[in-house]
Amino acid sequence: MALGGGFWLTQNKVLPGTYHNFISKARAFVNLSDRGYAALPIALDWGADDTVMTVTKEDLQKDSLKLFGYDYTHPKLKGIRDLFKGALTVFFYKLNLGGSRAENDFATASYKGLRGNDITIVIQPNVDEPAKWDVKTLLDGTLVDEQLSISTAVDLNANDFVTFKSNATLAATAGTPLTGGANGATALTAGTPHQLALDELEAYGFNTLGCLSEEPVIKSLYAEYTKRIRDEVGGKFQLVGHKLGAANHEGVIDVQNDAIGEGEEVFGAVYWVTGVQAGVAVNQSNTNRTYDGEHTIDMSETKTQPQLKLLLNSGKYVFHRVGDAFNVLEDVNTFTSFRTDKNEDFSFNQTIRVLDQIAIDTAHLFNTRYLGKVPNDTDGRISLWNDIGKHRSVMQGIRAIQNYDKEKLLIGQGESKRAVVVQEEITNTLTMSQLYVTTMVA
Repeated sequence: MALGGGFWLTQNKVLPGTYHNFISKARAFVNLSDRGYAALPIALDWGADDTVMTVTKEDLQKDSLKLFGYDYTHPKLKGIRDLFKGALTVFFYKLNLGGSRAENDFATASYKGLRGNDITIVIQPNVDEPAKWDVKTLLDGTLVDEQLSISTAVDLNANDFVTFKSNATLAATAGTPLTGGANGATALTAGTPHQLALDELEAYGFNTLGCLSEEPVIKSLYAEYTKRIRDEVGGKFQLVGHKLGAANHEGVIDVQNDAIGEGEEVFGAVYWVTGVQAGVAVNQSNTNRTYDGEHTIDMSETKTQPQLKLLLNSGKYVFHRVGDAFNVLEDVNTFTSFRTDKNEDFSFNQTIRVLDQIAIDTAHLFNTRYLGKVPNDTDGRISLWNDIGKHRSVMQGIRAIQNYDKEKLLIGQGESKRAVVVQEEITNTLTMSQLYVTTMVA
């Protein structure tokens, strides 16, 4: 995020970039950027260390064993499968620090973590050339690599799971396991790995960020990070966490329901919500969306209408029972301190998606086509006026906004010769969620 961004009060910015304010009206060229991107710092038994790992939905289905050390259907990947119910691409950061790689006399695991202890090396004489060796790598009994007719360890190539020791002496073994693999410190209660993860993710663009923690300090870290990036840096994403407290910010979604059952993470619903909030279309809402994830969701706090009203008025993201299904009550965030210039519309995530889409696309338009390229004269500003107006027309065409009047789009020179000031008025569209009926009976 080398370019400037965020809100502006006076025209005193130093960095080039787009500074964009959204306020509510007092009441009596352009392609839409893709959605479906999520970011998730997570504790893993296997996977790349000290880096952001980009995984698509297709990658997970095809290469989960290589990426995460487990087959796609394994219980360990339940949360990740829930995440991809909505997300299309996820930026993972492995939280485990200070772990160790499993190894034996022949090989060393490719990554740190407990899963390396489930790797076994099998060495057998080659049937056709008994003086040479067939070397197999097995993960939890599944063959993941086989190299035939090997003379010495120097001839072995590293695979997705191990690096072979070139100085090893090959000898027949029915199966020698790797040992000593460890995940390191308990990542979910240590602040440092979470901070490192957030620092690394700052360079990426995504729609939602998931917080997998019940530690108040960690949850506060994520909330403050989100507020800073949205308000000061200009990064447009929403945080999804579990019982985050009084965040009171349109960028923070607070899932109220616990996940329950043996072996469940209490914040289990965060996976699914992070995914569906990332992937929902800009002109759609997740209100009344049915939970189709694999966690067991507790409904004890969301049974009655008084409970639901209290939670909704507090800005909580709540699941409630509808027949045999568990549905999202209302697609809301934690913003509740409504005022004249920032009304209740900002508490609906559909509104925030629209505003974020506008901010991201307008910044992309300006930064790629105008910044440092187009003179700040009348002709240049007319061109920008046309491009922004075209984008808003596309937004109106998909019914994300309504009643947009391009003639009210004002673009002028700012206080300096390099500054451009844009003022406009939009009316966002929300999906139907309430029905009031009066039936006259004659």
